[in-house]
Amino acid sequence: MKKIAIALMCMLLTAGVVTAQKRFTFGPKVGVDLTHFWGEGVDHDIVFGYQAGLFAEYRATDLIGIAPEVVFAAQGGKNSLGNTFHANYVNIPVMLKIYVVPAFSIDLGPQLGFNVYSKYTPKGGGSAVDMSGITKTVDFGAGLGMTYNIANDVFVQARYTMSFTEFMRVHHEKHGNAQIAIGYRF
Repeated sequence: MKKIAIALMCMLLTAGVVTAQKRFTFGPKVGVDLTHFWGEGVDHDIVFGYQAGLFAEYRATDLIGIAPEVVFAAQGGKNSLGNTFHANYVNIPVMLKIYVVPAFSIDLGPQLGFNVYSKYTPKGGGSAVDMSGITKTVDFGAGLGMTYNIANDVFVQARYTMSFTEFMRVHHEKHGNAQIAIGYRF
């Protein structure tokens, strides 16, 4: 009987250590973006982009987690004249994750972005024009989305981020970005 009690206590202790280790995870994520500009008097179509980066997540409780990320994202839009605008950002979202069920969370939080490259390409091709002189370097916005854990280590996310900062110094355009990503947890 004593051996069974000791074995049971060892199993419970081991389960507690394994659970504690899974409170912090990190890993890569990649995905596709559907980006556009929005704002007063803005008439832009959606442009396909991509994202790749790293995330970390700390599960404070079974219901609440926090997940900072560093993601490179190709964003942009296409105006009514057919000119395509591209803006590459290093985005740093910090998402509060509310777990509705163990495998599904609602994610929301602020995002800080740094514009590392801006250009536009005229309709019909032609040379790309550098826009770094008229675009803003820092972008602030917020994201809302969801994460579904397909397996213990693999997840899929859907998120929309909306910028509150104007993209250009001369126009009132802001970014909107719908994202679908897949990631792996270590």
